[in-house]
Amino acid sequence: MVILKKITVIGTGYVGLVSGTCFADAGNDVTCCDIDQVKINNLSQGIIPIYEPGLKELVHKNVRSGTLHFSANVPQAILDAEVVYIAVGTPMNSTGEADLTYVKQVAKTIAENLNGYKVIVTKSTVPVGTGRLVEKVIRKYSKDQHPFDVVSNPEFLREGSAIKDTLNMERAVIGATSEKAFQIIAELHQPFTSNIVKASLETAEIIKYAANAFLATKISFINDIANICERVGADVTKVSAGVGLDSRIGNKFLQAGVGFGGSCFPKDTAALLHIAEDCGYDFKLIKAVIETNEKQRVHLVEKLVNSLGELKGKTISVLGLAFKPNTNDIRSSPALDIIPYLAEQGAIVKAYDPIAIVETKKQIGYQCSYTENAYEAIKGSDACMILTDWQDVKNLDLAKVKQLMNQPLIVDGRNLFKLERMQELGFTYLSVGRPAIQKDAVISKAI
Repeated sequence: MVILKKITVIGTGYVGLVSGTCFADAGNDVTCCDIDQVKINNLSQGIIPIYEPGLKELVHKNVRSGTLHFSANVPQAILDAEVVYIAVGTPMNSTGEADLTYVKQVAKTIAENLNGYKVIVTKSTVPVGTGRLVEKVIRKYSKDQHPFDVVSNPEFLREGSAIKDTLNMERAVIGATSEKAFQIIAELHQPFTSNIVKASLETAEIIKYAANAFLATKISFINDIANICERVGADVTKVSAGVGLDSRIGNKFLQAGVGFGGSCFPKDTAALLHIAEDCGYDFKLIKAVIETNEKQRVHLVEKLVNSLGELKGKTISVLGLAFKPNTNDIRSSPALDIIPYLAEQGAIVKAYDPIAIVETKKQIGYQCSYTENAYEAIKGSDACMILTDWQDVKNLDLAKVKQLMNQPLIVDGRNLFKLERMQELGFTYLSVGRPAIQKDAVISKAI
């Protein structure tokens, strides 16, 4: 039988808000807190700061049922809790290392408000040794030396399907400093999964990085294969299909494209490289993964330049600002690198995205014009670049697209369309790892 708990989640970002809401949906009494009073006020009024399918509805449901609360009074929320989750940001600093400033601040606040036994759980993605650091900070600043345990419980959410991933977890990784703490956190996860990985703090911390780094490796690997395919006239989509049918490999994360982005893979591969360097290991593979990903964006722009020529005065439409569909997250999005480059070269850039425009403006301002209508972005353009595989981009009326463009040139970083169809319509179509289409002829090698 699941014993329901009073849980405090510190940090109302992507991980904290999704995790706290799902714990509340399982019947626990959850308070999500943040020092940002405006953010808490908005959440209390049902205004969700991130876009995630199903999250808004689940938040409203559990606020109405009384299991989910929001507060800016972090000390009181800690005092009231049996389990405290740390879900604050760990941004990458200039050296690639995860910045633990917020984690240490929260650990100190927990210590100052420790009024009895509590389980302190790190949900943020943190380097190896962070659990021990949290334990050390709490012991240092705790006045009455109440007992506590520290747990590492990393998340494995995919943006765009985070609710589904939490309510139907493939596994829960729990690294605990005691059997008691392990059992408490394992019970919290019983409604979500029966696959519990029991580990030490250090092992749980490395599992998170290892998982993300391996997935990033698959993406960079297939992108390198795609670049070879272009040079020999092969089709990477068929290569991926053939390789992915091997049960030892699988077909997930084998889609060639413009490379990975988001809040996890770029940051976590860099952090893992830093961890390796700290312990004296030359992690050559992960260096290559990072390098391949950086070059992939350059490779896509080169396709555009080689086909269009000088960019100055040319109108370029960019479809997709978010790093992936079904999210407004633009962290490490290809658009953040590509649009400024196009603008620097004198191009007139018209960008489309259904939900990530506000976030993009905060990052790159008005280096482009913005529209929430894909056809409006495409109209009058000399070339179109596809950077995010939004469903409405997949469903574009290609005949209409051709009619709207000054010239029918599409550079597709997501391989959305069939080569035969693009050839029939008379597009110049440059995708990733597939033969290029030039007007009405298939070129044996990509530009």
